[in-house]
Formats: sequence, C-alpha cells, structure tokens
Amino acid sequence: MRIAGAPVSFGVFELEPEEGAELPGPDDVAAALHDTGYQGIDLGPVGFLGRGAELQERLRRYELSLVGGWVDLPFHDDAAFEASLPALAEALDNFIEGSEVDPEHLPLPTLAASATPDRQAQPGGGEGLSLDEAGWTTFANNVQRAAALVRERGLEPTFHHHTSTYVETPAEIDEFLARTDVGLTLDTGHLIIGGGDPLEGLKRWSDRINHVHLKDARIDRLREILAAGGGMREVWSGEAFVALGAGDLDLEAVMEHLTKTFDGWLVIEQDVIPRPGDTIDRAIANQRINREALRKWLP
Repeated sequence: MRIAGAPVSFGVFELEPEEGAELPGPDDVAAALHDTGYQGIDLGPVGFLGRGAELQERLRRYELSLVGGWVDLPFHDDAAFEASLPALAEALDNFIEGSEVDPEHLPLPTLAASATPDRQAQPGGGEGLSLDEAGWTTFANNVQRAAALVRERGLEPTFHHHTSTYVETPAEIDEFLARTDVGLTLDTGHLIIGGGDPLEGLKRWSDRINHVHLKDARIDRLREILAAGGGMREVWSGEAFVALGAGDLDLEAVMEHLTKTFDGWLVIEQDVIPRPGDTIDRAIANQRINREALRKWLP
C-alpha cells in the first residue's frame, strides 16, 4: 500500500464552504500533505491542482503522485448523463495530464452517482429510496458507458459508494457490483454512514475493491443530525466525519486486514466543510493525526 491525502480533508470539494469561510489554495494543500508524510494526492475539483504543465510541476515539487479523483455523474437519468459527458471528458484530460508524473502508478478516476434530493434529505438511505428495476438498468448501463470512456483513455475506473446517492447501503453496493464490471472504492466512513461495517465490507467485496478511502465517522453524531432534521450538508458541516480514532471505525482490524489483502492507494480523507474562522492549521493538525495513526502499518 501507498498512502495519499485529499483536498476534501481541507474543505476543497463539490460542496461550498460556509459563508465567510476561506479555502486553502493548491500549494497550501500539497505542501501540507508532503510535509506530513503523504506520497500521493487526490485530484480535488477539476483544475484545482492546475492543468497541464502547472499540474505536473506542482506534483513534482511536492513529490506527490496523482492517485484518483471524484467525478460524479447522474447515472440514473439518461438525458442528464448525456449532458454530463463533456465534464467527464474534461476530468479525464486532467487525470491524463497528472498521470505523466508517475506513470507506474496511474490515477483511478473515481466515478460516483450524483446526489439526489430524496437521498440528500435522508443520509444513510431508507425504505423506498432505492432504485427500482428499471432505474437500476438505466444506472448500470450509464456506468458501463462511463467506464468505457475512461478505459479508452488508458485508465481504469473505480466507483465510490457515497452518502446521499443511489449507491450508499450495503444492499445497494451489492446490486451495483452485480450489474457492472467496475472496481469499487471502499470508503470506510461512508460505509459506516450507510449502515455497513467496513471490515465486513472489505471481506465481502475483496475481489472487486481496487481503491480504498480510509476515514472515520461517528454514528451518534449522524443520528443527532438526522433527528434534528439535517440532511447531507449537515452531515459534513456537523463533523460526522472525524480524525482517525475519534469515531466508530475499528482502525486496528481494518488495517490488519488491508495489509494482508490490499495492494494499492490508501487515500486518507476527513470530509469537512470549513466555517468562518477555520484555518488551514486545523486541517493540517488533523492530517498529522491521521498519518501518525497509521505508522504501525505504514511507517
């Protein structure tokens, strides 16, 4: 295994920060990950780390490989999916640009379903929220189309089950895997939120897992947020995702299993939405905690 970090741990991702909060720039994030002992970095929003020569220079300067990156697409809706293909092509261009820095470890474009209002309102899933047969057929067909486009560019896709999407719960992950040939990004934090057990998931889907996002989450905090009527955004802003060791993840068991079974990038994430007054120092401190928590297995 090799260890990577991600811009999402610094609040840089598809959700906007709280009003008045400031986000760190690409050099801030890359330097922080380099200085705290990470070997790779996730792409973040397309263009965040730069394009072309700028991206390549930044990766080399901070001695980081590009390992993957989030690309959400509305697989459940044929028309919307068709309209999203130019965005997929742009993301793939960015991946190809970054792959030249470390051609021995190519990035895995991380496909995911776009969030939908019904799922955003009820993180963790629930009865009546899953796709029906026709919906699953549409969804899987479009995933396979996207995967083919990724493979045409010489890269291998991976699929991220995710809070507030149609692939969130263990049963939905099972259905997805049965209908596609795309590898799985197992995200320990999102699996906890979706009602699953990370260790069980690692064992259950081991032959399909080609990427791992390691994060911790607090079930009690999730329940508090849902009981108060919160949705997807409140899960992030309410700090349901926490530093390794502060949540419900059995880190010891998960890492013992991974060291014996997984050969790939271990991307450490701690999804946060920055608030006014937050500084990058807080994010750096958390990423140092996360990195140190893994020294036993990844010196």
